Amino acid sequence: MDARMLLAIAEAVVDDAERIFLAGMGTAERVDKSGGDFATTSDLSIEALLRRELTAITGIPVYGEEGGGSLEDEAVWVVDPIDGTANYVAGNPMCAILVSLLYRGAPVVALCSIPALDKRLTAFAGSPLLLNGKPQPPIAHPHRREVQIGYGSIVADRRHDMSSALRHELLAKLADEDTRLRVTGSVGVDLAFVALGIFTAAVTFSPFVWDNAAGVLLVQAAGGVATGLDGHPWRIGATGVIAGVAAKHNEILSTIDEIRKEEKV
Repeated sequence: MDARMLLAIAEAVVDDAERIFLAGMGTAERVDKSGGDFATTSDLSIEALLRRELTAITGIPVYGEEGGGSLEDEAVWVVDPIDGTANYVAGNPMCAILVSLLYRGAPVVALCSIPALDKRLTAFAGSPLLLNGKPQPPIAHPHRREVQIGYGSIVADRRHDMSSALRHELLAKLADEDTRLRVTGSVGVDLAFVALGIFTAAVTFSPFVWDNAAGVLLVQAAGGVATGLDGHPWRIGATGVIAGVAAKHNEILSTIDEIRKEEKV
């Protein structure tokens, strides 16, 4: 499998997707989904484009947020047409197009396009992080006063093992460490900002492969660490991601372990 070539194909397809994205930002019509969630007409148009073109050119099936699919194939494209749809509808630039290629369950190609910021992050297995096609230096731990952490949703679904109460406790403990916490409303943007060194780390709680897969590879390509909330290598089915420079990743992982142990006492 030529991951470099497959990334080039994904980039060419995303060129067209970005035009749809920018044309509809702040104006696209809502489309109701089950569970009180919603998409937009841009979500549907972008995913339809990605599915059609990626499958036609590469012969590899697509698994997407809006149209579903299967993750059972050895190789599968995973797409989130608009990550941060609520931001997108409001005209908030913190939203992105996410595309990744999983091979035997691990991401080998990753693309995060943040069109409103004119930033496209890409990587393939073994490559450095690329920003708008240019290799980036590895991320490093900043001065303590410059530490920023991206934080995912604060309210949990009842089925999530990281409950709202545990998330609030984690939030408080991280804040006590003189850390500046940031909530962007987009998992893809959080992980992209870690890869760029804007955030020192990020904690996400999403159980969805389309939210996490691209960002995991981007952070790793930037020299960071990205795992599940349990500290194990990220995998399909993992709920959430801890990503960042090694020292901060380990601090956050230890804090989560501590909170979970206290809950069981």
